[in-house]
Amino acid sequence: MATTLWGGAAMDSQEPAFKMPPVQETASGDLRRVGFELEFSGLTLKTAGEAVATALGGDLQQDSAAEMSLHHEHGCFNIEIDWDFLKRHASEAGTREGGEGWLDLLSQVAALVVPIEVVCPPLPLDRLPMLQALVPALRDAGARGTEESLIAAYGVHINAEIPRLDAETLFAYLRAFALLQWWLVDTHKVDIARRASPYIDLYPEAYVRLLCAQRQPSMDEIFSDYLQHNATRNRALDLLPLLAEIDEPRVRRAVDDPRIKSRPAFHYRLPNCQIEKRDWSLACSWNIWCTVEALAARPELQVQLSEEFLSRSQPILGVNRNKWTKFIDQWLNDHALV
Repeated sequence: MATTLWGGAAMDSQEPAFKMPPVQETASGDLRRVGFELEFSGLTLKTAGEAVATALGGDLQQDSAAEMSLHHEHGCFNIEIDWDFLKRHASEAGTREGGEGWLDLLSQVAALVVPIEVVCPPLPLDRLPMLQALVPALRDAGARGTEESLIAAYGVHINAEIPRLDAETLFAYLRAFALLQWWLVDTHKVDIARRASPYIDLYPEAYVRLLCAQRQPSMDEIFSDYLQHNATRNRALDLLPLLAEIDEPRVRRAVDDPRIKSRPAFHYRLPNCQIEKRDWSLACSWNIWCTVEALAARPELQVQLSEEFLSRSQPILGVNRNKWTKFIDQWLNDHALV
């Protein structure tokens, strides 16, 4: 089945604009790209696909009982039931006689307890505004987000392309995030169900202290330290896809997980999906991430902040999280980074 829709839905003029990060180009001079993954419930696969097509235009295809795709001039948007078992069997059923019947039924049931996920292609920074129409269209169709489920812990994933694949750039982002991670949890108002889940664990404090004590580690040191402390996909900032882009065999030796897909991008998983709220948009989540972008571009400020973090660390107790978060909130304002 294919349906072609053109023009897209109107944007909600109340939605905030996407901020532009300080570093907007890659080493080749191209605009950096950003991909989003959006999880929600409340819709069947078909309804979700039609809402995406209404918002963005393009050619909507039914790929299986568990997956649809929107073929658009800026790439392919995947709409899928986020359940590996169902997707695998839907693919295996293919066109076999009767194969789709039970899968259609199963997909309807799954939509009640398993999130629908919209996976956007990597878009250049100047194309992000086209996504403004997406959330209102899904919301108006009945999509519900994080607060609707104590099980699924729905969220938004941001895949921001790294400006350069070198040790200096990677370390700048890594340390910037580590220093801000507690503040980011509070600023995103991460839902209690998502905090309790293992999927968005923060970096261990021992690893943050290690980053603060370093000045400019080599790529080999970055790999060794990260894989020693974070040999898992379950991190709020999951670097395994990016590290796999640099040296996939080394990552596979440490974490044997086929779900790791190499790509030159950070995999940021903290934001809630609050799609049911009219004052929420993908730009809300992206603009908070841009604080990491701003600090990553200021290595001299990172050095100051690292020294402050280390000075507050006490034996056994470490750094007081609440006091650090309050300090960061004021510090970011004082340095015009938010």
